Amino acid sequence: MTKALVFDFGGVLMRTVDLTPRRSWEMRFGLSEWGLAELVFDNPVARKATVGAAETADVWGFVAAELRLSEEELAELQRDFWAGDRVDVALTDFVGQQRGYCRTAILSNAWLGVRQFFRSLPELSVFDTMVISAEEGVAKPAEEIYRSTLERIGVVAAQTVFVDDMVENVVAARSLGMAGIVFESTEQTLIALQQWLFGK
Repeated sequence: MTKALVFDFGGVLMRTVDLTPRRSWEMRFGLSEWGLAELVFDNPVARKATVGAAETADVWGFVAAELRLSEEELAELQRDFWAGDRVDVALTDFVGQQRGYCRTAILSNAWLGVRQFFRSLPELSVFDTMVISAEEGVAKPAEEIYRSTLERIGVVAAQTVFVDDMVENVVAARSLGMAGIVFESTEQTLIALQQWLFGK
């Protein structure tokens, strides 16, 4: 029976490995470490954008208003905000090695327009399907988005493993019968995936 590998994007496949660019802005505005990420991702407009009820530009407009940034400063902030992010090629290489044996998907809570960004990353070409919350109108951990993902990849929950860095998202997947791995490190996740796939 066909198996499936489903991965979260931000915090798993793509992670902030260099905080220096963000820290300079956090220090400038008296924000704590990771405070800028909280402002960007956990504001009321961002929560709407995650289910497609607001545009990406609206999110950054909110951030600009909160920090009283000019257009030029906002553009600089946006560039620096993503500058320290890197794709985990060890994970994407592992996924690529399973193609032909497993269905593969990204399940991401993300804003409108992110599909184009995903497609610009060659490392993500190993994924058969991308399910994005803003396009679905519902976000993890709501069970509808997991069911939609399973339907897209054509694999039952019992034959699917889901990897996410958020415990509540993994718990939701497990409640539907999927195997769940809470991402803590690349090494830990690869070991868990190999155990699930091959029993070793």
